[in-house]
Amino acid sequence: MIDTYHSGVPSLPPPLPPRHSQVLFQPQASSAGRNKTLLRSLLGLAVLHLLLTAGGFAYLLYYMGRTEKPPPLSEAIFQQSSSRTFARMIVANRAHLSTSGYLEWDMKHSVRSNINYHHNSWLTVLQPGDYVVFSRVTFSKGDLERPLASAVKLRRGESAEETVATRAYCSIDASGSGSKPQLCTASTGEVISLERGNQLSLWVQDLSLVDYSETATSFGMYKL
Repeated sequence: MIDTYHSGVPSLPPPLPPRHSQVLFQPQASSAGRNKTLLRSLLGLAVLHLLLTAGGFAYLLYYMGRTEKPPPLSEAIFQQSSSRTFARMIVANRAHLSTSGYLEWDMKHSVRSNINYHHNSWLTVLQPGDYVVFSRVTFSKGDLERPLASAVKLRRGESAEETVATRAYCSIDASGSGSKPQLCTASTGEVISLERGNQLSLWVQDLSLVDYSETATSFGMYKL
């Protein structure tokens, strides 16, 4: 009779089912890790925002608290106009007037930017373009034979022929019958297309008739 109760191969116990506590613990641990990572990210952003805000306030306080003086007005005007192209010439009061009729300019009181000065009278263009050219000549004496006139002369180069770009007239009673001194001003203003090397000057028929007050007679141009 064969004994079936015992066998040569030991029998293994059946596997145990997973405990309920182990199954629920793993998802809870993963969720907690994500929460910690999110919290750390938010904390980092908050710290970065705080640092940027503090740095901005420090920057503003530094520049608002500076005590440096602003540049002088003349320097500020020069900085603003140094990139522009213009000239405003103030007449020079000459004791010995030339016979050429071209007015000469006081370089201490005249201003120029990107325009050259040639032989006391001529302005030389350095940048081609359209220019507003203006002149004002005040006469303190009249002429019995000719009307009082001024003209802006143009030449294409230093040795080129001169032409009249603009002309103006005014009149004074030269008879001397008036009881008060008389003045008149001949003014011009014109847009002229100029090339590099072109030269302009202001001419009158008789320099002895001109009023040489600083603001009475002037000449200039600026690039559009």
